[in-house]
Amino acid sequence: MEFNIPPNCPVCHGEMLITSIKCKRCDTEIRGAFRSCDFCRLTADQADFVKTFLSARGSIKDVEKALGISYPTVRARIVDVLSALGLPGGDAEREQPDPASVIEKLESGEISPAEASELLKGKKQGKA
Repeated sequence: MEFNIPPNCPVCHGEMLITSIKCKRCDTEIRGAFRSCDFCRLTADQADFVKTFLSARGSIKDVEKALGISYPTVRARIVDVLSALGLPGGDAEREQPDPASVIEKLESGEISPAEASELLKGKKQGKA
């Protein structure tokens, strides 16, 4: 049975260190101190979202269709992935949309009136 490498210690939440890797085919085993990859920090749901996002070539509309979720939900998931990877923009406060850009997206049909309202309410309440 195989498991994903936990990104953090379940006891102290420190970064995990990989100390052994093994070949599935010939059983060669290498011991040492190996750092986990950045994308290993993602949950299975986050990794699936990234795959969908990349398959859609970054088109939020295509991601919305593929996953059956709204524009604000796609944006929230992007922020969630950025946070998990420790990248700038993961801070929900910085990811709040500009009201003018929300209106522009609404006028172009990129988002629905309900989604625009949700985005603007989040802005007023300090949410992403």
